[in-house]
Amino acid sequence: MKKFAKLSCVGFFCLALIFACMVGNAEAAGKLQEILARGKLVVGTGSTNVPWHLKNNNGEYEGMDIEMGKILARGLFGDETKVEFVEQAPDQRIPNLLADKVDICLQFMTITPARAQQIAFTVPYYTEGIGLILSPKSQYKKYDDLVAAVQAGKTVTIAILQNADAANNVQRMVPGSKDDQYENQGLVYQAVTSGRADAGAVDLSSIKWLASKQPELYVDSGFGFNPQLYGGGVRPDEQEWLNYVNTVFIDCMAGSTYELYNTAYEKWFGEKLPTPPIGKPLMYR
Repeated sequence: MKKFAKLSCVGFFCLALIFACMVGNAEAAGKLQEILARGKLVVGTGSTNVPWHLKNNNGEYEGMDIEMGKILARGLFGDETKVEFVEQAPDQRIPNLLADKVDICLQFMTITPARAQQIAFTVPYYTEGIGLILSPKSQYKKYDDLVAAVQAGKTVTIAILQNADAANNVQRMVPGSKDDQYENQGLVYQAVTSGRADAGAVDLSSIKWLASKQPELYVDSGFGFNPQLYGGGVRPDEQEWLNYVNTVFIDCMAGSTYELYNTAYEKWFGEKLPTPPIGKPLMYR
């Protein structure tokens, strides 16, 4: 009986050891191998911010964030359709990553030191900024016209979303101008098209989108400031996965698959990018 008990203990120990090794191997495989085995990529994103993420009339996700997800799926599987987009509120971006509900967050996410303490960021795929949008019916055709008007003693009104930095930002853009603050972005655009404001301060990506799609209503003034980087977010403990995503993103912006990024950029921002230069890599020039 004692011999049987001894053998049972040894057997139990061996089984436990085998199980621990299996778990260890699964953990060691990491996120990249998990995604490949699953056969699809899961991306956290939104649906209400053109040109970054929206739903078309067929209920399909579109936008520059969506394009980056498709480019990543193409790199993983050679098929951009092998991706599932999970809609989430902006305040759920980091919690959903940490809870492992999504593989990556692609949702016009600004890279900041504070956020980088919680998650890991990919290389940036866009530099956002604040610009000034004009109406084609306005007497002012470009940014320099606004500055010249203020210097000539005229009143120039800039519509802007209401926030603590609004007045200061307007003065940084056009010193001496008047700020007109609104509760939501839609009212800022209405102020410009109606003539209540001479210009509107909004995200430069939105200006590029609107000026390219609705030139009868909006004009890009040619001004931008306050740069901030947009990047993808991943769990901080998935270095292999982060390395892979960075490889795909760098290649699509500056390497052999550059046409994927350039085509998406032109579609959503109305601007044709040049072919990456040969020689020293683009990001180091």
